[in-house]
Amino acid sequence: MENQKILSAFSYLSIFFAPFIVPLVVYFVSKDSEVKRHSIRALISHLIPVAFGIVFFILFVFSTISFNTTDPFSNGNSLIIVWLVTFVIYLLVSLGIIIWNIIQAVRVVR
Repeated sequence: MENQKILSAFSYLSIFFAPFIVPLVVYFVSKDSEVKRHSIRALISHLIPVAFGIVFFILFVFSTISFNTTDPFSNGNSLIIVWLVTFVIYLLVSLGIIIWNIIQAVRVVR
């Protein structure tokens, strides 16, 4: 039973060194349904920052295109504000996911 807990916690903590590989390997190697459930949850939580990164990158590209005007009197403050807001949101989401993974790993081990 201890090995299953360690594998489950390892899936969550792999966000620091191999976020996609470890949960997939644990999912396919393990035969325990509880370990498989934890590895899928860990994989999904590792994919969330990637999805947010793609969405925010697309938002940044479109905001750059829409704010790129030839008007010499327009300032670029809007572009900087959009970039900073999306970057801060991305950092907060990523930090939240990291904290959530640590909490889940500790819960599994208990």
